[in-house]
Amino acid sequence: MWRYWEKKGRHDLPWRKTKDPYRILVSEVMLQQTQVPRVIEKYKSFIKKFPTVKKLAGAKLVDVLKEWSGLGYNRRGKYLRDAAKQIVAKHKGKVPVVYSELVELPGIGQYTASAVRVFAFNERDVLIETNIRTVYIHHSHSNILQNTRMSDVEITPLATLAAKGQDPRTWHWAIMDYGAHLKRSGVRNNNRSAHYTKQSPFEGSLRQVRGAILRILTKGGKDGVLTIPLIRPNKGYKRIVDKALAGLARDGLIVKQKGKWRIA
Repeated sequence: MWRYWEKKGRHDLPWRKTKDPYRILVSEVMLQQTQVPRVIEKYKSFIKKFPTVKKLAGAKLVDVLKEWSGLGYNRRGKYLRDAAKQIVAKHKGKVPVVYSELVELPGIGQYTASAVRVFAFNERDVLIETNIRTVYIHHSHSNILQNTRMSDVEITPLATLAAKGQDPRTWHWAIMDYGAHLKRSGVRNNNRSAHYTKQSPFEGSLRQVRGAILRILTKGGKDGVLTIPLIRPNKGYKRIVDKALAGLARDGLIVKQKGKWRIA
């Protein structure tokens, strides 16, 4: 792993060139369920538009969603702005280092809270995500039965022991990159993890319809039905559009006023 890191590690990723907790928080929220190459340019433009937590906290949701467009899972953009508001209101504009305070922020789960602690503050939390799981399952559990799934509870003791005495920040960068390398090399053991779920196709999905609606509305459109020409029509299309609109409203992303939809 260390040999791979020294020769081919992704040292130039923009969020690895900073220890600014706000920028680390932005990168970690963006990287949830999104591959690194898609995040790089979006991260740069987002930080340029909202360089500080106070700038993000004071931004209009429509402006945040415009910058977020293309990353998918737009709730993350709203949650990030909501988290910024809470950081300004409760923490004097400083991203907290305490785990319990981080997980209280909107949209910040256990992994993201620990990742912020590791990469921003070099705290000794142990991280487990898809690439790290790949490493431990491949090297430590390669002889398990094919129909056996390993849980993070079983991996955590190994991960804790392996990380002991290491620089937390560099260690996790290295093991993540090594795991990504194993995947590119043909290692396929995600289905041997108890936490693996196969993502449904994007084409024609509710996710696609939600994204199309938000693109229309962030460009100034007011009526959700304008999304129909953007997506391949299919049987039951009105039902999925109505479901998407209801879900977006429930998530606080859009509101309906005088029969027209707009960004909340």
